[in-house]
Amino acid sequence: MTMTSKSRSLLLVCAIAFGIAGCTNPLDVKPGDAAYAPVTEQQMELAEPNDGGIYRTAAAGSRGLTLFEDVRARQIGDVLTITLTERTVSSKSAASEITKENEIDLDAGVIFNTTPSYGQNTMRTEINHDRDFSGEATADQSNNLQGSITVMVSNVLPNGLLEVRGEKWLTLNRGEEFIRLRGLVRPEDILRDNTIPSTRVADVKITYSGTGELAESNRQGWLSRFFSSEYWPF
Repeated sequence: MTMTSKSRSLLLVCAIAFGIAGCTNPLDVKPGDAAYAPVTEQQMELAEPNDGGIYRTAAAGSRGLTLFEDVRARQIGDVLTITLTERTVSSKSAASEITKENEIDLDAGVIFNTTPSYGQNTMRTEINHDRDFSGEATADQSNNLQGSITVMVSNVLPNGLLEVRGEKWLTLNRGEEFIRLRGLVRPEDILRDNTIPSTRVADVKITYSGTGELAESNRQGWLSRFFSSEYWPF
């Protein structure tokens, strides 16, 4: 049984579409990503104990007697609650209109006081050309994310900024939802209750998505993604 050229072409198109769609599939997200994992005990620097009679430094894993300190995060391993108050609204409108009119009149002129003609038709030509174009586009987008996530200080930069990272996973009936956050926090922006709004976090990267049946039901199939992608030439 031989395969016709039409069948081979169809098979090649399907193979290319499947390959492109497979390359554009998102990675399988799972809990415990190293980029958002808590810091280990080895990463926490232990302070050298000072057994002086007046002042004594407690170990990093213990707050000890903190008469003049609060509970705000300030060192590696401390936790910090970030209040998600993200809201973005964008609107864009564009309109264009182009109108162009051309008119050309060709006259053979007068020869020997007579206008050249052929029978009842004179040698005069008129060309009229009109071109109109109009386009309009409008786009509106609004996003709102509210909630909270508790993250851990993973590093303290030389200028005092705190690198924080963390994730929160919620297991639902038909899948899981997760929030991931990374960014830089200025200690002066941390409130007394050890919280900070997400709008005060620098270089913040917030990811909110889900996995499972509910997430897959809102996702196009691989062939539909191919026809909607930039690789489809029509």
